[in-house]
Amino acid sequence: MIDTTVDTIKIENLTKKFNGFTAVDSISFIVREGEIFGLLGPNGAGKTTTINMLSTLLPVTSGTAEVAGFNVTKNKDEVRKSIGIVFQDPALDINLTGRENLQFHGLIYEMSKTERDQRIKEVLDLVELADKANVLVENYSGGMKRRLEISRGLMHRPKVLFLDEPTLGLDTQTRHHIWDYIKKLNKESKITIILTTHYMEEADFLCDRIAIIDHGKIMALDTPQNLKDVLGGNVVCLEFEEEEKDFMEHLKKLAWVKTMKIHEGQLCLSMKNGEKRIPELLNIAQKIKFKITSVSLHKPSLEDVFLHFTGKTIREQEADNNEKNKYNPMRRRH
Repeated sequence: MIDTTVDTIKIENLTKKFNGFTAVDSISFIVREGEIFGLLGPNGAGKTTTINMLSTLLPVTSGTAEVAGFNVTKNKDEVRKSIGIVFQDPALDINLTGRENLQFHGLIYEMSKTERDQRIKEVLDLVELADKANVLVENYSGGMKRRLEISRGLMHRPKVLFLDEPTLGLDTQTRHHIWDYIKKLNKESKITIILTTHYMEEADFLCDRIAIIDHGKIMALDTPQNLKDVLGGNVVCLEFEEEEKDFMEHLKKLAWVKTMKIHEGQLCLSMKNGEKRIPELLNIAQKIKFKITSVSLHKPSLEDVFLHFTGKTIREQEADNNEKNKYNPMRRRH
C-alpha cells in the first residue's frame, strides 16, 4: 500500500546559537499534514526559539527546515504566506475592536474587502466571538483575547498554524475551552498545528505526537500513549529512610521491573500489574530488613515520562533554566 501522508514540516539538524550558547541543538523531526504536533518542555528548553526559526523570525545557525514545502532560509516570503502565528505574548491592539484587528491583519496580507469580510465572519464564528466583533479588545477577557488571536492567525487560510504557549496565564476552565477550540479548528479546517507547551495535560489532550525537548535537544518523540507505554502499565513509588543501594540491587534482578528512578527521596519503579507486585516488593524489603515508609501506585503520566528521559521533573528543569538565565536576560525567552 502506498503511503500518501504529506510532511508539512521537515527539520534536519536544526541548530540555533546565541553568542556561543546553544539554544536549539541539532534537532530533527517531521510534522505531517493535518497533525497537531507538540513541543513539550520547560521554559528555556528551546521551544520558542524553534518556532521563531520555523516562522522566519530568527535566522538558522545551521541545519535545514522546510515549512509547507518552502525552505525557511531561502523562501522566507513563501513561508510567511503559508503560516499563521499565535505568539506567546499578546499581540493585539486593545484600542481596536475585534473586527478591526482582523481587518488590519487582512490588509497586511493584501486580501480584498470582499474576502476580508467573508473570512472575518468565518473565523469569528469558528471561535464563537461573532457577538463580540464590535467590542473594544481592551474589554475582552483573557480567554477571549486568546481566541481572537487564534482567529487572526487563521484569517489568510494558512497551511500551518504555530501556537506558542497558547494557554499561558489562563485559568484552568478557560484553558480547557481553548483546547476545545484548537481541536475544533484542527478537525474542521484540516490545518496542521505545531504548538509549544510546558503543561503536561495540554500536550496529552491535544497532540497527535509529542517531542519532549530539554536543553535544546529532543529527548523523546512519539504519541502520548506510546511515550507512557515506555514505562509499562504502572508506576510504583516507595519512600524510605535509609540507604537504598542494597534494595535496588535486588530489584535489578527482577525481570518485571522495567525502569527505576530515585527522585526527591522516592524510588519510582515502572512495571505491569503494579498492584499485584507491591506485596512482592514488600517481601523483598522485609527479607533484607529494608524499611519502606510508604507506597503509592499510579498510571504513567507525561510527567513520569519527562522524569524518565531527563532525570528531573519539568518544574525542576524550569528552575534550573531560570537560574542559568537570570544573569543573561537575552536568554530567558529562548
